[in-house]
This record gives sequence, C-alpha cells and structure tokens, in this order.
Amino acid sequence: MSDHTVLVINAGSSTVKYQLISPEDGAAIASGIVERIGEETGIVKHKYAGQEHTENLPIEDHGVGLRKVLDLFDAHGPNLATANVVAVGHRVVQGGSVFPAPTVITDEVVEQIRGLIPLAPLHNPGHVRGIEVARELLPDVPHVAVFDTSFFQTLPASAYTYALPKDVAQEFSIRRYGFHGTSHQYVSRLAAHTIGKDVADTNQIVLHLGSGASVSAIKQGKAVETSMGLTPLEGLVMGTRTGDIDPAIVFHLYREAGMSIDEIDTMLNKQSGLKGLAGQNDFRELLRLIGEGSADAQLAFDVFLHRIVKYVGSYMAVLGGLPDTITFTAGVGENTAIVREKTVNALSGFGIAIDPELNSVRSDEPRIVSTPDSTVKILVVPTNEELEISRQTMSLISE
Repeated sequence: MSDHTVLVINAGSSTVKYQLISPEDGAAIASGIVERIGEETGIVKHKYAGQEHTENLPIEDHGVGLRKVLDLFDAHGPNLATANVVAVGHRVVQGGSVFPAPTVITDEVVEQIRGLIPLAPLHNPGHVRGIEVARELLPDVPHVAVFDTSFFQTLPASAYTYALPKDVAQEFSIRRYGFHGTSHQYVSRLAAHTIGKDVADTNQIVLHLGSGASVSAIKQGKAVETSMGLTPLEGLVMGTRTGDIDPAIVFHLYREAGMSIDEIDTMLNKQSGLKGLAGQNDFRELLRLIGEGSADAQLAFDVFLHRIVKYVGSYMAVLGGLPDTITFTAGVGENTAIVREKTVNALSGFGIAIDPELNSVRSDEPRIVSTPDSTVKILVVPTNEELEISRQTMSLISE
C-alpha cells in the first residue's frame, strides 16, 4: 500500500464513480461505481486486487450509495482505516468564475457550488449531494473540489466573451467556461513530457474525443481557447450533442415545429450528434455501419471529422503558427486509428504527417505517432482524470 492515498469521487445525477488512488505512483488501488440511484434496482460494482464484486439492490439516494461503497471497502478491501487516505477529491463539472483552482471544501464552498446549479443543472446537484454525504461519512480528512472549468480560467476575455448585451451576460453569468479541463491539463502536461519539453515551453492542441468531445489551444502551458462554452453543448460534433449550430435553429423549431424549449434542449443534447445523423453514438458501431455501406454513417463520420479539422486549423491561427504537438485522447481519440489518420491527412498541407505503422499500434502508454519529418508531433496520450484530481488534491493539502 502506498504511503498516501486519495479517494476520488465523481457523483453524478444517478451515479457515483470512485477510485482509491496513490498520487505518487499513479496506481488505482480500488475502483467502482454505483449506478441507477433512485431507481427500483441499483447496481454497485467494486474492484480490488483483481476481483470484482457486484450487487443489485435498491439505492434510494446518494447517501445510501456512498454508505454502500464504504461497506464494500470494509468487506472486500482495502480497509480505508489502514489505507492512509489523506483526502477525498471531488470532481465538480461547473466552477463558474468563482473557482479558478482546486479548493478545500467548507460549508461556504458547498453553498457556492450549489449556487452554480443553474449553469450545470444536470451535474452540480449530484456533486453537491455527493460532497455533503462524503463529508458526513469521512469527516476526519480534508475534502477538495476539483473543477472541470478551472483550467480554462486563463482564457483571455476575447476568447471567453460572447457578443451579447453586457448587462445580460453579467446578470446571468453567460460566458465560455469550457469543460474536460482536468483531462486537457493532464494530457498537455504529459504530452510535453513525452516530447522532452516542459509544458511552459510548448504550444499545444489537445483533442479530447469521447462521447463528449472538446478541443483546446494551450500556449506555454496555459489554455487560451476551448470549444465547449457556457455548457458542454458547443463545439465539436459528439455522440449525442450537436456541437456548433446556428442558434436561430432553436427559434425556428419553436415556431415552425411547435417544439417546446425542453424538447429542443433534449434533442440538441441527447438525440443529435452521431446518434442523430446515423442512429448510433457508439463509434465502433458507426464504423461497422460504414463498413456495411451506410451512407448515413459515412456522412456522420465526415461531419464529425470536418468539425475537428476546422477547429484545429482555427486554433493554429490562435496560437500564431504551428503547435509543437497535436494530441489525441479519450475513448475515440485513443482507440480509433482511422480518426487520427484522417484528421492528420487533412492537415498535410501544413507538412503534418502521421506514420501509419505507429498509428496502428494499440497501447496504454503515451506515444508519438507522427513521421520523423512531420512539422508537428502527433501524439496519443491516454487521459486519466481521476489521477489528475488525486494529484491536484494532494498538491493543495500539502501546501
């Protein structure tokens, strides 16, 4: 067992994900998930020492779920009393402009996170409940909130400001916040290390491509632009989200289709993207359909790719030239060679080139997949948001 461990908790609206991590060596000692909170039957999975334990039982709320997690640690290990848990790190999606960095949680901080619920109505309520219960159940260690939005607090005003009436934007806290910040921060640091440079000496573009997808431009270690905005809906085409659209489409559907605001909201967030175009939001299924000759699936892939290339090109302009690295991460970015190949081939006019043999290798390690003469190094860096949360938590409590 490591000298020190951090329990990382990610409480969603109906789930609680957790990992017990050693920040020093990056080892995930134990992990698990509580699913279907509030439904008739919930599921709890706990993994430790190569064994997975699963239980099906009603989980009324987050309190019941987290108590069950602690029971599983007691029953199946490791014992938290002897695991040297020095802190609990909580993932919080929306920190608004209030939290530019990880923060030790106090009663006041909980209320501030609660106050940000209008900006993240799907995520922050679960975070608040998870924090409240975890502080009650584990009162003897500090609890730290790590925010998805903090990394993007370095964006210049020209990048985060929407061209709305100033008083409206201020009253309702409307600006670009960005999301997946812990992933972009972790990956950019590791990408710099992989090419033998300090992150402060690099300019980077990071493509976080999963069911949710975002891209960032990072100049000398600091984020200067990102694709997600007030919410995670803006930017790239995603599994079920539209990404960028003309905002007047909302008014058009309201007036002409008779759709309610809630119906349009649901459609844009949960029924669009790859799912809306091809009927599938799983990228493996999308590629299978393309292989079978589906024109809809091919178009979905082409739209997805076009948006990525468009953003990469614009972010090179924001950075003032070619970056040192373009890095692919998250589920699709790490595992789908054809996406990396097609993206880089579309950038060949800039002298950027991918090595097909290196690109085809599957690995859990950070790696360079560009050719030796490529003007930009192309990397694949597996993300690890939980490890980043544990390290930011440890760094804060060690100050």
